[in-house]
Amino acid sequence: MKISGFTIIKNALLNDYPIVEAITSILPLVDEMIVLIGDSKDDTEQLIRNIQSPKIKIHHSVWDTVTYTSGTVLAAETNKAFNLTDPESEWAFYIQGDEAVHEKYHAIIQQACAQYKDDKKVEGLLFNYLHFYGTYDYVGDSRKWYDKEVRIIRNDKKIRSYRDAQGFRVGARKLQVKQLDAYIYHYGWVKSAETMMAKNTHVAEVWHKDESLAKYKLSDLSHNFGHFDSLKLFKLTHPAVYQKRILEKNWHLELDISKKHFSLKNRLLYYVEKWTGVRLFNFKSYKIIR
Repeated sequence: MKISGFTIIKNALLNDYPIVEAITSILPLVDEMIVLIGDSKDDTEQLIRNIQSPKIKIHHSVWDTVTYTSGTVLAAETNKAFNLTDPESEWAFYIQGDEAVHEKYHAIIQQACAQYKDDKKVEGLLFNYLHFYGTYDYVGDSRKWYDKEVRIIRNDKKIRSYRDAQGFRVGARKLQVKQLDAYIYHYGWVKSAETMMAKNTHVAEVWHKDESLAKYKLSDLSHNFGHFDSLKLFKLTHPAVYQKRILEKNWHLELDISKKHFSLKNRLLYYVEKWTGVRLFNFKSYKIIR
């Protein structure tokens, strides 16, 4: 069995994307790692080369934010990267630049890939999600955060990245997937306030290229970490590849997580999910097969 990894990245240093941690967290699981680097203004390529793995295959691309607006350029670039994977691979493992896989899930992932390799009904593998917020100590636990997403897909080039690269489809059809007892750790909201502002500027460029960034007030591009609806403390371990980054964290943040900031409707749905484990009226870009 062969598994290809693939990812896209642009301006990793300017925006402090933990792309090195993302890549190295899945390197033991893949036979090759396709890294498609966008037209960056920093030395993102050297950052990737410093990983020094023979599995890594670097390619280059120019992001077309004129043709692909409202974030769809992310899907376009993801499809380019997927197209570069080895056609001999049975599976393709997609990881975004602010995600990581804990090593404790490696055996589960390998076993599932082997188990469903020849079952062509299974088009993808579905992961649970943990979304960290502010620091490495807090995770979002409300409906605001998507709770599952497909990150391993069958190496069938009819499968395409969907909308802003959150999931995958075959045309308009949702993928048929198997649920894994494994998590993707998402660190996109773990940054200092200054770095978060840089990221928000980058996001604005991707999503609103057709509009002048001058129209955005400073407050629109900054981030107030106090604006959350519900968080809880994270008491388990982070992936080993994150230990250095955690030790080097140079900002401090304390949030009052005892308070919940919900509308009546969202408060009710929140507690229904906590009591039953069921997320009602949840949008799913996949179809779980039993």
